Amino acid sequence: MLSVLRVHLPSDIPIVGCELTPYVLLRRPDKTVTTDDVSETNPLDGHFLRYKWYRVQSDKKVAVCSIHPSEQATLQCLGCVKAKIPVAKSYHCTSKCFSDAWQHHRVLHDRAASAVNENGNEEEELFGRFNNSGSGSSNTGLTASASSASLTNGSTPLYPAAVTQRSGGETWFEVGRSKTYTPTADDIGHVLKFECVVVDAETKVPVGHASTLLTSRVIPAPSPSPRRMIPVDAMGHLDADGRITSSGSFTVLSYNILSDAYASSDLYNYCPSWALSWPYRRQNLLREIVGYRADIICLQEEFFSPELDKHGYYGLYKRKTNEVYNDSNNKIDGCATFFRRDRFSHVKKYEVEFNKAAQSLTDAMIPTTQKKTALNRLVKDNVALIVVLEAKVNNQPVDNPGKRQLLCVANTHVNVQQDLKDVKLWQVHTLLKGLEKIAASADIPMLVCGDFNSVPGSAPHALLAMGKVDPSHPDLAVDPLTILRPHSKLVHQLPLVSAYSSFGRTMGLGYDQHKRRLDSTTNEPLFTNVTRDFIGTLDYIFYTADSLVVESLLELLDEESLRKDTALPSPEWSSDHIALLAEFRCCKNRSRR
Repeated sequence: MLSVLRVHLPSDIPIVGCELTPYVLLRRPDKTVTTDDVSETNPLDGHFLRYKWYRVQSDKKVAVCSIHPSEQATLQCLGCVKAKIPVAKSYHCTSKCFSDAWQHHRVLHDRAASAVNENGNEEEELFGRFNNSGSGSSNTGLTASASSASLTNGSTPLYPAAVTQRSGGETWFEVGRSKTYTPTADDIGHVLKFECVVVDAETKVPVGHASTLLTSRVIPAPSPSPRRMIPVDAMGHLDADGRITSSGSFTVLSYNILSDAYASSDLYNYCPSWALSWPYRRQNLLREIVGYRADIICLQEEFFSPELDKHGYYGLYKRKTNEVYNDSNNKIDGCATFFRRDRFSHVKKYEVEFNKAAQSLTDAMIPTTQKKTALNRLVKDNVALIVVLEAKVNNQPVDNPGKRQLLCVANTHVNVQQDLKDVKLWQVHTLLKGLEKIAASADIPMLVCGDFNSVPGSAPHALLAMGKVDPSHPDLAVDPLTILRPHSKLVHQLPLVSAYSSFGRTMGLGYDQHKRRLDSTTNEPLFTNVTRDFIGTLDYIFYTADSLVVESLLELLDEESLRKDTALPSPEWSSDHIALLAEFRCCKNRSRR
């Protein structure tokens, strides 16, 4: 007979909005073991599985810490209460927790006060995911103990008839009847119970005892401080949703979202295990990405096609040449480019496999006796994806071919190994030579996005931003295969400019805080990648300055936003990189470099 051997959750800390799907291990009548579901519509040997989820509510209400949401709160900031900041942000587990978070927490008070002074009502935040700020007069110095803090669950249970009373003042409310359950705000602070039982298909009567598990208390999904679009061109203006736009503009997002294959607890041991788990990070990243509402999305290391398709995007993907393995589960790494179907249509796709380019290079330049050594150094499975898009007008392609607005978007992930400076530069140079060929065949604006694994001032960055590499650049000293010689070939004619360097060229007192987040020498962000072992800029959005103008940029994070003791990924930010987002407008062509 069908029997349940074990039920298990990948993470025992449930988060609001993050699906919970237990592993259910079954023994079939033929004694084989499986995790396949056995539904009522497709019973096995006259039996199927019935699932139920319960919310366990006790007489004692519990608030959770806003900084460490897996911990119970013991303190409440009364300044937040007076300022009408969402109550969930007012709780802290210890006085040290509140003290350590004060620099970041104070920003909530300042914003609440500013919203009242400037608008007279609640401050509207840019992204739907981050609607957490409130209004009211703030008192940033007032804190008090609130050890008996309470949370309420006012909504009617989904299955109100299914209530089971337990001893000790606990009540079980049935909230779900499927294997998967997504916790809601009503579940915050409560334990969930999962129940699985074998049922006779004919009588509908359970057979044997139910297998159950209890979770930890449900915690709210942590939400970082919102990042706003900052205008860098006078022609930009705010639309009804608080988004900066102008006629004919479009937005581009570039984001290395940290593949699950690389998110190991050994490498990121400072991140709580529940926040490092892929079910949580996947949900959190999707919320963030969708919240930016970009017209074009360039992702590195993961592919969210089914999910983004639901939000109006069409996706193209280029896998890395080799597969990545993680705990015997096959993972694929690569580059994905998405675009809104109502804004663009797909014209052409070019795939760049640096492995193939390496093979061609070694065949042409490297002596036979050195080919194996050369290939071992050059073959690193990195790829690039180049997509040519056509802009739509009123959701329709332009009828007149002479007025078609094309756009070329390159998305890449360059090799990460720091000792292979020659390989990084060769990969970037190879990509740029391919883009030059496209530019020679059509007068087309270009975007070059991605994780280049190269800091500002490095040779790859110099080649992208300056169009050449100084022969005396120290990176050129690493060239054991002499693939970078003569150095005079390390040039290109594309008028590329880094989008975020626009902050450095923008005048006005209001931009001082954004300029402080730039490197004064290169005008690039101080960081786009933050771990315990490294903090610096590796990600860029380059554009052809003769055909595109930057109108606005997503504000950069500062160390206060990340909190002083935080590295990435974290419960708030689910990648070790930060997203870059730029708004562009097409302009009349000027002379090429």
